[in-house]
Amino acid sequence: MTTIASDDNNNNNGDNVDNLKEMGILKVPDLDTNIQFLTIVGEIEGHTLSSSNKKTTKYEHIIPILIASMQDPKIEGILIILNTVGGDVETGLALAEMINSTDKPKVSLVLGGGHSIGVPLATAADYSFIVPTAAMTIHPVRTTGLVIGVPQTFRYFEKMQKRIIKFILRTSNIDKTSLRNLMYSTDELANDVGTILIGKEAVSCGLIDEVGGFSQALNKLGTMIDGKTNNI
Repeated sequence: MTTIASDDNNNNNGDNVDNLKEMGILKVPDLDTNIQFLTIVGEIEGHTLSSSNKKTTKYEHIIPILIASMQDPKIEGILIILNTVGGDVETGLALAEMINSTDKPKVSLVLGGGHSIGVPLATAADYSFIVPTAAMTIHPVRTTGLVIGVPQTFRYFEKMQKRIIKFILRTSNIDKTSLRNLMYSTDELANDVGTILIGKEAVSCGLIDEVGGFSQALNKLGTMIDGKTNNI
């Protein structure tokens, strides 16, 4: 007897193959949840495309997700998971401002790395976690490529640096003196200035709220959602 596969089976097989290529698993579970999970990984891509061999987070992907999360009444909280090397400063700061201005409860979790412009992305949430082995690099704004050696260029970088510092001070518990000392330290990074903070160090200086993992971050977000619901 010849068995003819149905269209549904063919579609399912196609979906499974796509999931295997993209996610490494045959089936991605369907989640019926009131939480929007937002992942910011790899390099933050700006107005120009990064090379094809880099993993990137594109702002044109993140912004619509945040807008949809705000508009969807079923979504009551946002969990941001970070493992980024940093990237485009203006784009990263724009995403951080949009996350921070979202009025639904939001928690961030630094996994692996929250480097460079990933720092304000981590502090943009209402409450932040970092796993014990994760690292965060704090350093001044820098660029590659052609730089015009005129005073206007210096003033532009100085203004950009002030924007980042003001945002971090507004969204974390670190003080200005400590942040500037970490940013301009000369004995931490080879051929560069700045500081690497690992796990508890980021909490001790007031940059991140708590050391913890996925379960702690999810539980904290649930508590914040319940608290907001009870206050309505």
